[in-house]
Amino acid sequence: MTSAPFDLALPHPRRSEMRIEAVLHALADPVRLTIVRALAQAPHGISCGAVDLPVSKSTVTHHMRILREAGVIHTQPVGTARISTLRRDDLDALYPGLLDGVLAAER
Repeated sequence: MTSAPFDLALPHPRRSEMRIEAVLHALADPVRLTIVRALAQAPHGISCGAVDLPVSKSTVTHHMRILREAGVIHTQPVGTARISTLRRDDLDALYPGLLDGVLAAER
């Protein structure tokens, strides 16, 4: 009897499932905004531990989940790491100018 391969893919909303309320909630937190700003500078993605944040590892994981479930980021397992990228194309298509405005705002 062979076992089915373990699926490491994480759930992400489709573009049509993304909602402005969830996106705005995800972008409203200062820690999540720091993550988004770092991802905006890394088009090929970064691991969640690569961003220097003043919170615990479990809290970073929580913030990454909020961003992923809102559709702000895409996270993919690569080896033992999880690499996240900003879903800029989806955000720009659904909410033109939102991400640019958020990224340009003063910290």
